[in-house]
Amino acid sequence: MTPHVPDIAAALDIAAVSHRFGTKLALDNVSLTVPKAAFCALLGVNGAGKTTLFSLITRLYDSTSGRISVAGFDARRQPSKALARLGVVFQSRALDGDLSLRQNLTYHAALHGISARTAKPRIAEVLALVDLEQATDNRVSTLSGGQQRRAEIARALLHRPELLLLDEATAGLDVRARADVLALVRRLIAQEGVSTLWATHIFEELEPADHIVVLHQGRVLADTSASDLAGAGTLSDGFMALTGSPV
Repeated sequence: MTPHVPDIAAALDIAAVSHRFGTKLALDNVSLTVPKAAFCALLGVNGAGKTTLFSLITRLYDSTSGRISVAGFDARRQPSKALARLGVVFQSRALDGDLSLRQNLTYHAALHGISARTAKPRIAEVLALVDLEQATDNRVSTLSGGQQRRAEIARALLHRPELLLLDEATAGLDVRARADVLALVRRLIAQEGVSTLWATHIFEELEPADHIVVLHQGRVLADTSASDLAGAGTLSDGFMALTGSPV
């Protein structure tokens, strides 16, 4: 691979990041860039290091080597400014099922320092973006799996982030709901200019023109398009040839 050239104008720029859990090397010299208003898929099997990388970006873990920049802000030296530009959807749910959608979003808006006066119209705006304005007063536990994921995305958009991180955001959803969530994310990129790093192990979620970073056993093995990785075969074939591992 060619040396990583830092891009301070990118939505996300990761350069030479490694991370250990005790003696286990979980990430090994990882570098990647997500341009502004772009979709990037972080493709890898379970255990490849995707969640560890997301935990470093979001400062759940401290990065001790390399550099992570969000919208030009160093995540380690300027954590508040970097995190303010991030919206995150992890596999685990962040919404309280016993509260209504409005109550959940009001609470999370307050966590971001958004005043009650400003939060009300903003909540209506993000719910319209994710097609959930009719479910405002519904308890989250009554929503379908796909609706709950769209609600999580609405929560992540409240503070107008420049970058969305989605870690296996379609886990546990059926084919239709998975397609709806992915279509929503692609629409947000096109209409709202939100950059996205989409972690997945599902080949069917990706399109030929998508930018893909293959993460395998903690290392970046490819940084290319889905069509180039697939070559003359399928994306699954290209992944298997590169990593020697099926999903």
